[in-house]
Amino acid sequence: MNELALAIPWLGKRNPAAARWVVLALALGAPLIAMLFGKTWVRILDFALLYVMLAIGLNLVVGFAGLLDLGYIAFYAVGAYTFAFLASPHFELHLPFWLVLPLGAVFAALAGIILGLPTLRLRGDYLAIVTLGFGEIVRIFLNNLNHPINITNGPQGINMIDPLELFGWDISRPLKIGDDITINSLFLYYYVFLAFVVLSIILVQRLQISRVGRAWAAIRDDELAAKAIGINTRNMKLLAFSLGATFGGVAGGLFAAFQGFVSPESFSLMESIAVLTMVVFGGMGNLAGVVVGALALTALPEILRHVAVPVQQAVFNQVILDPEVLRMLLLSLAMIFMMLLRPAGLIPAHSRYSRPELVVGKPAPAEAAK
Repeated sequence: MNELALAIPWLGKRNPAAARWVVLALALGAPLIAMLFGKTWVRILDFALLYVMLAIGLNLVVGFAGLLDLGYIAFYAVGAYTFAFLASPHFELHLPFWLVLPLGAVFAALAGIILGLPTLRLRGDYLAIVTLGFGEIVRIFLNNLNHPINITNGPQGINMIDPLELFGWDISRPLKIGDDITINSLFLYYYVFLAFVVLSIILVQRLQISRVGRAWAAIRDDELAAKAIGINTRNMKLLAFSLGATFGGVAGGLFAAFQGFVSPESFSLMESIAVLTMVVFGGMGNLAGVVVGALALTALPEILRHVAVPVQQAVFNQVILDPEVLRMLLLSLAMIFMMLLRPAGLIPAHSRYSRPELVVGKPAPAEAAK
C-alpha cells in the first residue's frame, strides 16, 4: 500500500498518510462508483482483480527472477479446469471450495515445476519460445481431450461450475439485509477477490525482501555471479516458476467459480501476452506498478469498446474496427509508447530491494528506532 500511496501524484509525497487513506477508500469504494455506470462495470472490476493476481504471479517470474514466460496463462487454465473437474456435474463431483482451490494451486505449482525442469539452462528468447510452446500445448490438450474418453469436454468447455461458498454462504446470490437492502453478488465477488489480491501482495512483498527474493534478484542481474557466491540457481528458478504458477492457479479457480463456465478459448496466447503487457506497462519488479498496469490495461480497452463503437457508427454508419481488434491495438500501442517514453514502466522498480529499508515507504531501522 505504501508504494501505491506514494505513486499518487502530488499527494503521495506531500502527505503519505492521507494518500494511504485515499488508496484504501478507492479499493473499498470502487464497485460503488462503477455501479453508477451499470453492473457491467462492476463485473469488469471483478475481472480486473483477477488480472491483478495474474500480473502479480507473472511479475514474480519475470520481474523478480528475470525469467521471460510467454505461457503463463497455462497455469491459469490448470487452476480453472481443476476447479471445473472437482466442482461441477462434469464428473459428478462437488467438493467444497476450501479444498478445490488449494488443489488447483498445487496442480498449477506442479505444472510450473514441469515447465521449469527442462528449461533450467535457457534464458531470454529461447526460454520465451519454450514457455510459449508450453502454453499452447496445454490449450491444445484442453481442446482435444474429449475423445475417446471425454476429460475436458473439448471446445465446448465445462459449464454449471459450482459458485464460491464461504461457510455455507453462496456468494453468487444477492445478499439481503432486512427487507429493503439487497447487495448484488458482483459486489460480493469483488470483495472476495480483493481479499485474495491483498493477501497476494503481502506474501509477495515479504518474499521480495527475504533471502529468496535477494537470490532471485542476483539471478536476474547475473546468473554466473549468483552461482559463484553459492546460490542454488536451479532450485531458485524452480521455486520462481512454481510460486508464480501458484498465483495463476488460484486466479484460475476463482475465475471458474465466478464465470461458472470454462473453455480453452479463455486461455489463448493473447491472454498471456496481455498479462505480460500489464507487467511491463506498470513496471517490472514493482508491485505497485504491476497493480496499476493490470487495472489500467483491463479498464481502458473496455472504455474504448464502449466509446469506439458508437463513434464509428456516428461517423461511418458502420463498425469498421471490431472492439477486440481495438483491444489488441491498444495493448500494442501501450507497449510501443512505454518502450519509447518510459522503458522502466509507469512506476519503475527501484534498483535494489535487498533490505526492508530500501523498500519504498519503509524507514531504515535506525530511523525507526528514533
